[in-house]
Amino acid sequence: MSTLLASRYLPEPVDDQALAPKPAPRVQGPIGVLLINLGTPDEPTPPAIRRYLAEFLSDPRVIEIPKPVWQVILRLFVLPRRPVKLAPRYKDIWLPEGSPLLVYSEAQAAAVQRALDDAGVSARVALGMRYGSPTVSSALDELRAQGCERIIGVPMYPQYAASTTATAVDQVCRYASRMRNQPELRFIKRFHDQPEYIQSLADLVRNYWNTRGRPERLLLSFHGLPRKVVELGDPYHRDCVETAHLLAEALHAGPDLVHVAFQSRFGAQQWLEPYTEPTLRSWAREGIKDVHVMCPGFLADCLETLEEIQVECRDAFLEEGGQRFGFIPCLNGDENWGRGFARIIARHLGGWL
Repeated sequence: MSTLLASRYLPEPVDDQALAPKPAPRVQGPIGVLLINLGTPDEPTPPAIRRYLAEFLSDPRVIEIPKPVWQVILRLFVLPRRPVKLAPRYKDIWLPEGSPLLVYSEAQAAAVQRALDDAGVSARVALGMRYGSPTVSSALDELRAQGCERIIGVPMYPQYAASTTATAVDQVCRYASRMRNQPELRFIKRFHDQPEYIQSLADLVRNYWNTRGRPERLLLSFHGLPRKVVELGDPYHRDCVETAHLLAEALHAGPDLVHVAFQSRFGAQQWLEPYTEPTLRSWAREGIKDVHVMCPGFLADCLETLEEIQVECRDAFLEEGGQRFGFIPCLNGDENWGRGFARIIARHLGGWL
């Protein structure tokens, strides 16, 4: 390259003796609060569900099977069949406003924004879905457009798991990796034991019991994970059990009343036990007539709670001789939880406020 040509691509020489004018004060802008939930199909139709599952089940943090092997299984067996089976189930739970998971997640984001505004915290809240829409990237773009130079990522999973929390963090970092001027980033890893979360769960249970009465047993059903990932070091199981113990203490309930199980198995490998539906069937056969089920690991009701628990597990319990089955909804748009969630987030903003 000639000297003349090269000079076109070089910066002008800097005069070391000259002091540049003092720059204007740096404006940090408001704090960005990025809430991240799992995601949902855009519509309760096989094509939309297929698009969603293709993205969700292609995440190596979700399915820990060698990619070449798993992609053959996914493309040839799972995606052609499963969306058709799931479509009627999604239609049954679909709200007029759209997917329950999205509707209730948006309600929580709005409640957190109101609470932070009331507390005088200069913050902007945006919601992104790890899979589907709105995307994590679009939510981050929204925060950046509002001048947020400091962003805290808040996966909406009280209990940490690599397949939920970690993959949400991964996605944010992938976004940042493409930026020249990156925002300052923080993350909340878990909040399974925070007083506001436990108290909000306890209030839900007590309010439900005020109208339905106290059952013989309360089953806390958490989303399952393959046992292997816990044996490899995932702390999810411990987080779930700790949440259950803290909630039982808040309710002043003994071990005979509060129990833990795990739902939503996928594939043939062994998952965390005991399993939710077999547990309910066993209880009914033992003579237990009245149970309530709650899903503390889900902040917003979705297919796994509204259909799997409220329909499938209810039917299983009643088929085996149970008489009264109660489902306690998730926190959803609860305003008290919105304020509590905001306080949890604010505690992680030390040095930014």
